[in-house]
Amino acid sequence: MLQFSSLAEVGATLHSFAAGEKVFKQDDPASHLYVVRSGKVQIVTYGTILENVGPGGVFGEMALIDEAPRSAAAVAMEATEVMELSRAQFLALVQETPEFALHIMAILANRIRKMNDSL
Repeated sequence: MLQFSSLAEVGATLHSFAAGEKVFKQDDPASHLYVVRSGKVQIVTYGTILENVGPGGVFGEMALIDEAPRSAAAVAMEATEVMELSRAQFLALVQETPEFALHIMAILANRIRKMNDSL
């Protein structure tokens, strides 16, 4: 589980979203990743729900890592607070806390496994 204090130490900022509000749209440029502090965010592409991300969950990391446009949209499903990390903050956290990088890799691996299981 991510420590929100570690995120704040690298300068991550807290943002609030109302139910139904978009965090980002598909094809938006990617400049941040997000960690859910409270609430729930749905990740959607072309009308298909890919994942529901709750407290402690991470989303938006893929586009941040490869610097490609967003492959899906993220929508708050209820009142939600997220910590927002820029690419520079992400890289600083990876350098300071290698376990954070492993955590992100585990999230990506889990998503790939889920996708493979659905094929």
